[in-house]
Amino acid sequence: MPGVIRVVSIMEAQFVTGPAKNLLEFAQRARIAPPGFPAIDLSAVTYERGEESKASNNPFVAAAARAGVTMDIIYEQGRFDRSIVPQIARILERHHPDVVQTHNVKSHFLMRYSGLWQKYRWIAFHHGYVTTDAKMRLYNQLDRWSLRKAARLVTVCGPFQEQLEARGIAAEKITIRHNAIQPFLAVAPEDVEAVRRSLRCPPGTPLLLMVSRLSHEKGHVDLLEALAILKRRGVRCHLLIVGEGYERAAIERARERLGLNEDVTLAGQQNDVRPYYAAATLYLMPSHSEGSPNALLEAMAAGVPAIASRAGGIPEIMTDGSTGVLVPPRRPEALADAVQRLLTHPEEAARLAANAKKETARFTADAYHRGLVEVYRRVMEL
Repeated sequence: MPGVIRVVSIMEAQFVTGPAKNLLEFAQRARIAPPGFPAIDLSAVTYERGEESKASNNPFVAAAARAGVTMDIIYEQGRFDRSIVPQIARILERHHPDVVQTHNVKSHFLMRYSGLWQKYRWIAFHHGYVTTDAKMRLYNQLDRWSLRKAARLVTVCGPFQEQLEARGIAAEKITIRHNAIQPFLAVAPEDVEAVRRSLRCPPGTPLLLMVSRLSHEKGHVDLLEALAILKRRGVRCHLLIVGEGYERAAIERARERLGLNEDVTLAGQQNDVRPYYAAATLYLMPSHSEGSPNALLEAMAAGVPAIASRAGGIPEIMTDGSTGVLVPPRRPEALADAVQRLLTHPEEAARLAANAKKETARFTADAYHRGLVEVYRRVMEL
C-alpha cells in the first residue's frame, strides 16, 4: 500500500449534517498517519446550482475551507443537467485519485452512468434514503442499478446492509462502519445561558432537544404530537429543534395546528451545537429511519439522557434501559410516556446518561480511521 492514498469524495450537501461532519473530521485526522498506516489525502466535491462566477454560500463549502479540505464545485444549471458529467471527469483527471467515493444516490448514479467506475476504484457510501422530491425518488429507484458496479459499499448499520442485499448487492462487498464521535468539549456557561435566554419559556423549564436535518423521516411532527399530549397532561417543558431542511413549513404548520407556538423553538442551522446539548434536559430522536446518527452519538457524549425510536441502526448504538430509552417509531403517545417518565425520575435519567457517555468509547475517531483505511486497502488490492 502506498504511503499516501489520494481520495476524492463526492457528496451532495447543503448543510453540515452527520455524513458531511464525519467526512471533514476524517479528512483532517487522516492527513497524519498513525504508525503502520498510510496518510490519506482527501479532497471533496459538491454541487452548486448556478453560475461559477457566483460566490458560494453553502455551509458545507465554508466548513471544508475552515477544515483545510480542498473543495471542488460542480456547477449545474438545472435538474438532470448533463454538463455535470464532464465536470466530474475533469475534476477526477486533475486529482488522479487512488479511490473515488460517493455519498449520495445522485453521485452513485453519475459515477455509474458516466462510466467513470471503469477508470477509478469506486467506493459507494450508503447513508440511507430520503424522499425530498420527485428527482430524489427517481435516484433512489435507480440506486439498485447504480450500486452494482461499485467495488465496495460502506454502510452505517446492519439494517442498511440488509436493504442493500435485498437490492442485489453481494454481502461480501459490504462493510459496516458506524459513525465516529469526538469527546464532548466543555461549553462556557455564558454560551449555555445565551441558549436559555433565546427561548420563550420561564427559567427552569425542562428543555427537550432535537438536532437534525428537517426532513420527513426524522419524525418531527410525531415529536410535536407527543409534546401536545404532554401539554394536555400538564407536563411543563419546551422543545428546541436545531437544524434546517425542506420540512420546515410542515413543522411550522403542525406547531400552529397543535397550539404549540409558545412551546417549540426552531433554531435553524447552527455551526456549534455544543451549547444546545449542554442546555438540554433530554435529547429526543423520533426518527422513522436512521443509520448511525451523529446527533444521537453527540448527545450521548455530552451526557444528555436520550429517548430514540427503535429504528434502523439506533438499537446498535443505544440499549433500552441501559444507555437510553427506545420507543416504537410513529408512536407519539409512547414518546410522551418516555419523556414524562424521565422528567419525573431524574435519577433514572442521570444513570442512563452516565452509561451512554461511557458507551461512546466504542465509536472513537481512531477506530473509524483504521476501519476505513482497511476498506481502502481491500479496494486497492482488487
